[in-house]
Amino acid sequence: MALAPGSDTGPRTGSGPDAAADALARLAEERVDHRFKGLPPDAGGRTVGELAAERRNLFTGGFTTPVLALSAERLEHNLRLMETYAARHGLAFAPHGKTSMAPRLFRRQTDRGAWGITLAVPHQVRVAREFGVQRVFLANELVDPAALRWVADGLAADPAFRFVCYVDSVRGAELMDAALRGAARPVDVVVELAAGEGARTGVRTEAECAAVADAVAAAPTLRLVGVAGYEGEVPEADPERVRAWLRRLVALAAEFDRAGRFAGAEEVVVSAGGSAWFDAVADVFAEIPELSLPVLKLLRSGAYVSHDDGHYRKLTPFNRVPEEGALEPAFRLWAQVVSRPSAEQAFLNAGKRDAAYDLDLPFAQVVRRDGTERPATGVSVTGLSDQHTWLRTTPEADLEVGDWVGLGLSHPCTSFDKWQLIPLAEADGTVVDYVRTFF
Repeated sequence: MALAPGSDTGPRTGSGPDAAADALARLAEERVDHRFKGLPPDAGGRTVGELAAERRNLFTGGFTTPVLALSAERLEHNLRLMETYAARHGLAFAPHGKTSMAPRLFRRQTDRGAWGITLAVPHQVRVAREFGVQRVFLANELVDPAALRWVADGLAADPAFRFVCYVDSVRGAELMDAALRGAARPVDVVVELAAGEGARTGVRTEAECAAVADAVAAAPTLRLVGVAGYEGEVPEADPERVRAWLRRLVALAAEFDRAGRFAGAEEVVVSAGGSAWFDAVADVFAEIPELSLPVLKLLRSGAYVSHDDGHYRKLTPFNRVPEEGALEPAFRLWAQVVSRPSAEQAFLNAGKRDAAYDLDLPFAQVVRRDGTERPATGVSVTGLSDQHTWLRTTPEADLEVGDWVGLGLSHPCTSFDKWQLIPLAEADGTVVDYVRTFF
């Protein structure tokens, strides 16, 4: 299926694309102040747009450490690569926005053909709608009455708004139906197939999937439009196990279609795809047989937008299929050496409040002194305190108090949420824009 055009990001009220553009423009009008870490103290009171127009240098323009920077060139490369990947494999693309929660990045993704944005909880949907995202895939169950009524109101107010979410239990379908009574439009749902015993959410067996589908059919406020899941939860995941589970998902869609369970739908949604196994998703989704309705093969990988220097760099499908291209790590956290108590030890002024650490510790990559950058030879990260990075140094390490150290990070999902306003910097350090996040 061809990718949807970027114009699919209309405003949340349905009043035209100008409303979404106005919401994004207001981000540039926000005042720089104490809320935003690492920004130049003398920029206080300026708007974000005014500060961006000054094109300050990350290293000489008054930024204070620690400061997280996003590479402008690498971000653009990653956006372009996944756009072409999805198109080449006939996939619609709804990148997982919970990775960044950055409306400017949502817009750049949809401008590059994304079908919509995947999210995980109601607050995230509210952010996306505020900034004009018209298609939302909620990769989670939703049984909160207040959130469901808000979704129903949005669907009633905006005919162009498309919302799809998981359901994985009869009880969940019943709770949704009770909260949505009187809604003008049904809420589209997909049955979530669990990735295996002991995995996260999702229905464990095909028989139970049928029971959940029956409960959806019995609820006038719901409409079954497909099946979905997350292959990253497959126990002891490897290519064979992941593909076996994906084939179960495809078979479930085909069985539901034969049973007429998608009556009333306009297309069948079959969705999977985190950031570690999207090559397997592309391969197996290419095997989906012809169904009675068009099939929306929806990929949801989100970490690609910044990629990383640890977890996903090791697991990216592009390592397994190098001819497809390569994502590039786009984050670097800059911190300063504030203590050198011995020849074997040093400390930086960044810690758990600043660096992702839920999967891997940061990686010391480069040292910067007097405008010169060199590899961080002999420097390794051994731990994080609240506001300190512990470094071990070997005899070949050339490291002094005052040096800036550039750290690579693992797992972007816990990098964006620590920084509300992130400088977007070119390779020479020129900051050309700022990325606002909402967590």
